[in-house]
Amino acid sequence: MASGPALATVFPNNGLASQLKQVAQIISVRSALGLQRQIFFVSIGGFDTHSDQLNSQDNLYTQLSQAMSAFYQATEKIGAASQVTTFTLSDFSRTYAPDSTSGSDHAWGGHHLIMGGAVHGGDFYRKFPTLALAGPDDATDEGRWIPTTSLDQYAGTLANWFGVPTADLPTIFPNLANFTTPVLNFVG
Repeated sequence: MASGPALATVFPNNGLASQLKQVAQIISVRSALGLQRQIFFVSIGGFDTHSDQLNSQDNLYTQLSQAMSAFYQATEKIGAASQVTTFTLSDFSRTYAPDSTSGSDHAWGGHHLIMGGAVHGGDFYRKFPTLALAGPDDATDEGRWIPTTSLDQYAGTLANWFGVPTADLPTIFPNLANFTTPVLNFVG
């Protein structure tokens, strides 16, 4: 097994950071392993907050922020930042209106965080919802925002950046035909 130098980046002591540190270690020896393209999945649970949401999410987002920051710093130090894109994903979002136990219910229309040296950062892509209960973007009067961007668009964009030709994207993501902007401009 190939081994590389120890990472110079100090990672925080949490489960997500440990996973990302391991990914950074693998990326650091990619040449010795003969790997040019890799996809890694890491996870953090606990966002299904039906109660005590503010305290729970404060802790979770702190872990996420610190872990992602350390990971990006590590990719910079190993010279791979422009070749690594990190994308957060959730299978559901949360309602804007709290429930009776200081939590919230399942919803749609969440946000994704995307970072990396090739990311055109500092912007929101697509339409930010009007944050008003029973407002124009609320499907249920509880703050279930109607998404304006499909996961297929994010996936198609990442696949295109990863090397999949634009002409092949509809074969892989058949729902892209339903959108006027199949590839977003957040990475290049």
